[in-house]
Amino acid sequence: MRKKIKIAHIITKMELGGAQQNTLYTLKHLNREKFETILICGKGGMLAQETFLSLTNRVFFIGELIRKINPFFDFMALIKIWYLLKKEKIDLVHTHSSKAGILGRWAAKLAGVPYIVHTFHGFGFNDYQKWPVRWLFIGIERITAFITTKLIVVSGENTKKAMANKIGEKNQYLVIHSGIKVKELSFNPIIKKEKRKEFGFNDEDFVVGMIACFKPQKDPLSFILLAHKVSACLPQVKFLLVGDGLLRPSIEKLIYKLNLQEKIQLPGWRRDIPQLIQSFDIMVLTSLWEGLPRVFPEAMVLGIPVVATEVDGAGEVIKDGINGFLVPPKDMEAMAKKVIYLFKNGAKRRQMGMQAKAMLPSAFDIDEMVKEIEMLYDNVVIKNKKQKGKGLRWERQ
Repeated sequence: MRKKIKIAHIITKMELGGAQQNTLYTLKHLNREKFETILICGKGGMLAQETFLSLTNRVFFIGELIRKINPFFDFMALIKIWYLLKKEKIDLVHTHSSKAGILGRWAAKLAGVPYIVHTFHGFGFNDYQKWPVRWLFIGIERITAFITTKLIVVSGENTKKAMANKIGEKNQYLVIHSGIKVKELSFNPIIKKEKRKEFGFNDEDFVVGMIACFKPQKDPLSFILLAHKVSACLPQVKFLLVGDGLLRPSIEKLIYKLNLQEKIQLPGWRRDIPQLIQSFDIMVLTSLWEGLPRVFPEAMVLGIPVVATEVDGAGEVIKDGINGFLVPPKDMEAMAKKVIYLFKNGAKRRQMGMQAKAMLPSAFDIDEMVKEIEMLYDNVVIKNKKQKGKGLRWERQ
């Protein structure tokens, strides 16, 4: 009987996000006959308790693994991850998120782990950072790519961005989209009615919604500015901003300043995202940078048109003027015009929704995502074992 491949997934924090949810799903659904897995992550986050209770895998929480840069905590996290990887005799490490991606890969290299995989759910650097910080992060990613066997990205644009910044080599990259439960999602008018009732909306109300963590990347303050511009023309439109985070006080302050208290609701973190999306007439996203967010395919499979900023992988699924609209980041004047256009043109809005549903690639199914990850593990580990004949040895692919 062939020995199982032992894999460690490492992620910074189990907050409520696409990267975390997809990592949990992968851990739950990998082929148990082939793979044995553990999870290493920082403490805290909305999914932490679920992680501990729902996984048959063993979970190791490291308190020093935090998002902010802290030399002492980062060094301690590196040492603790290194110790776990050595103790568990891991065959392959798969890291996620920026901090865990750097510390986890170097801990794996120091521990002698033969194969190292990293998923870029989004880059830790962006065009809005001060240039010394941006180039520091790019430099760290360039160096760390040398010890990485394979690099997964969630959109083709991410590969182009990595190549433009000389991070790794093209043959290291593989696109695996962030998956959703396509087979379980279908539009249900009863659910739409129930969710609208929950927020005090009726069937005739026009609802513009956005789902995002309240952090600079998602630029939720621009959503408030969008609501202000749309409301000046269409005072009857309702807005729902779903999520939470460090920018919430600033968001609440701007809502009050623009007198939008009766227009915008902030329900906080929610676990019923697909159901909430069904209550929207339009989904918007104001991000400044992205990988390729799961809310796009979720809205598409439910037939909800998307108006979003044209960043990174957005254009791979949102085709401007066909199944939604794309506008430049920060240009809420342009986004407001698109929202107003779709309000006034119901037939076009419904057509875009139908096109969105028809155009969603099968690659976004979450079970296909797991199959692609399994195939990657097979190619990286099993085939190399057969070729080398004796044991596992690190080799960059």
